[in-house]
Amino acid sequence: QVQLVESGGGLVQAGGSLRLSCAASGRTFSTIAMGWFRQVSGKDRECVAAITWSGSNTYYTDSVKGRFTVSRDNAKNMGYLQMNNLQPEDTAVYYCAAGDRGGSYDWEYDYWGQGTQVTVSS
Repeated sequence: QVQLVESGGGLVQAGGSLRLSCAASGRTFSTIAMGWFRQVSGKDRECVAAITWSGSNTYYTDSVKGRFTVSRDNAKNMGYLQMNNLQPEDTAVYYCAAGDRGGSYDWEYDYWGQGTQVTVSS
């Protein structure tokens, strides 16, 4: 089993930046793909970014391309989502996720963090 704990959320003004962190424990992190999802109340979770175990392949949804960067440090069992030029429409609860397969869909991940709130004011 894998346990994921997220941190780094908060309140920022439009144009500001936040860095979300995801600390993993339990299973070997270096072999696990990682995804980042966000959810607004009443809507489905949206995959905003994903990264393979090696970090050589990444995915971003169109709305965050050029603004968000996903990365990982396997030696530290940490995953990161750097969010720049944040906009009010980025406001959501953000979740990190891990799984053997990875991808851009919920069912491709087996383990989830507790979520962290990101709020962007206009």
